Amino acid sequence: MRAAVLRAFGGPEAVEFGELPDPVPGPGQALVRVRAAALNHLDLHVRRGNPAYKIALPHVLCGDMAGELVGGELGGLEAGDRVLVAPGVSCWECAACMNGRDNLCRTYSILGAEGGWGGAAELCAVPAKNLIPIPAALSFEAAAAVPLTFLTAWHMLGALAGTREGETVLVMGASSGVGAAAIQLAGLRGARVIAVSSSEEKLAAARALGAAETLLLGASGLKPLRKLAPGGVDVVFEHVGGALFPELVRALAPGGRLVTCGATAGHEAALDLRFVFFKELAVLGAKMGPQRELRELIPHFASGRLKAVVDKTFPLAEARAAHERLESRRQFGKVVIVP
Repeated sequence: MRAAVLRAFGGPEAVEFGELPDPVPGPGQALVRVRAAALNHLDLHVRRGNPAYKIALPHVLCGDMAGELVGGELGGLEAGDRVLVAPGVSCWECAACMNGRDNLCRTYSILGAEGGWGGAAELCAVPAKNLIPIPAALSFEAAAAVPLTFLTAWHMLGALAGTREGETVLVMGASSGVGAAAIQLAGLRGARVIAVSSSEEKLAAARALGAAETLLLGASGLKPLRKLAPGGVDVVFEHVGGALFPELVRALAPGGRLVTCGATAGHEAALDLRFVFFKELAVLGAKMGPQRELRELIPHFASGRLKAVVDKTFPLAEARAAHERLESRRQFGKVVIVP
């Protein structure tokens, strides 16, 4: 099969277009003919050789994928069915899995990283338990843009932050895949969204997705937020970390919740506990979300209440250029590779 192959760690130049043996599905696995695979920042970390992800080379990236079921264990489906693949791999036997918290499984991993080869190839062997049928109205490219980002945002805003109708949600990094998902999902829960980005063009796209207000991030940081939310915001949706973290905590209204799933600007952040206890704040971490929550999301795409945001598609032979676009942060939404 043809694939975007990682044979050494490094920059985008480490992604090579070449041939690999066709994968053979093992016990409990299905074989999927990949029609679209979406990049995440996780792929950039793995490609660079982040020691947190112990993988063997050669390797295939992209845990987000959609395609047609070919063979292996079909999980109650039929060959030819259109499916997306839940990227999280769990044991389904531990206490966390049995309690519906499979994202906290002791062996949890993600396809395209330690969970096995991803979808930047013509074929991929995946756990049959991870197959989710997709409606005819959802294209393969759109389906591939859903799993990791929408599941993470849904889990953050719902199960963790408990976002309610009428609340104000501040969405940081609104142009990212998870940020674009958060704008829509907060709106779906009846919240007022303030979207933050460093680009006027991306803020215009955020407004088109439903953001009520936007904030251009510049030298003054979050100071303009005081005019948009004088009493503070109820929820901060955060995946940036770094120097802005203390400002985000201070931006919360009494009883507010900050929920985070990443640290692209730095993993060490100061936390003034006086704000936390005096205003009864909650600081919450998110590790994607349970697979059942991803299954709950799909009908919203079929009905049109949610829309997968695809920034740009690249053929498999140009996977390196797809990495370059994501790494440059020029995108709004998901960068998708089409085998």
